[in-house]
Amino acid sequence: MLLLRLVILSALAAAAFGATQRLYLKDGDYHLVREYQVLADRVRYFSTERGDWEEIPLELVDLDRTKKDAADRQAAVDSEARQQDVEDAAIRAERKEAARVPVEPGVYYVDGDKIQSLKIAEVEVNSSKGRSILKALAPVPIVPGKTTVELKGEAATFRAVGNRPEFYFRLAEDERFALIKLTRKKNGRLVENVAIMPVTNEVMEDLKQVATFKKQISERTYKVWPEQDLEPGEYALVEWTDSKLNWQLWDFGVGPAGK
Repeated sequence: MLLLRLVILSALAAAAFGATQRLYLKDGDYHLVREYQVLADRVRYFSTERGDWEEIPLELVDLDRTKKDAADRQAAVDSEARQQDVEDAAIRAERKEAARVPVEPGVYYVDGDKIQSLKIAEVEVNSSKGRSILKALAPVPIVPGKTTVELKGEAATFRAVGNRPEFYFRLAEDERFALIKLTRKKNGRLVENVAIMPVTNEVMEDLKQVATFKKQISERTYKVWPEQDLEPGEYALVEWTDSKLNWQLWDFGVGPAGK
């Protein structure tokens, strides 16, 4: 389709160029011509206005301006064609990139030419009423007071290479997503502290988001990477809805997994 579109555009541009050549006269006027020929002391041209061949004395024709106008117009056509080539190449590259990402929702680590699926983490929600394990994007029951969201273990099993890892994030739904920094604690990692206001049940969340670049490559699919080098520590990519207390996390670490 891209090649066909380019061929059509090029053909139309060439046709338009050929139909609107200007044969300039020294008095500043011009004739619209399809083509022209310089013959000794005269110029023979095909008039697009009258649809017939005509002649004019050469001394009345401004050939330098005619040639310069033709060159400028051809340069514009060539520039547009090059720009179209660049745009088409970018579209092909985006489609190729999108085809790399598996169709299943989730997070995929980019390791050169390879893509590695990250395992979704088990999220625990701890409140004064007890502990519960979050399943998928199901909201947690609202319980007034302080709640913590945690992951088991002090370090992720998966360790990213380098300090600026890249990921593909294919969302399950149209939800918010971000890269966050986790806080190590005894036997676990803190995702965030949540305060739920009495009576109103207003939710106050405090995710420690890391600044990232996000490039959409297809519907609900993004390439995500940090703006700055990540410090050694524990991180996660998270998908959630504001004030719903629902999270899906894919955890990873940067640097050694030791304490």
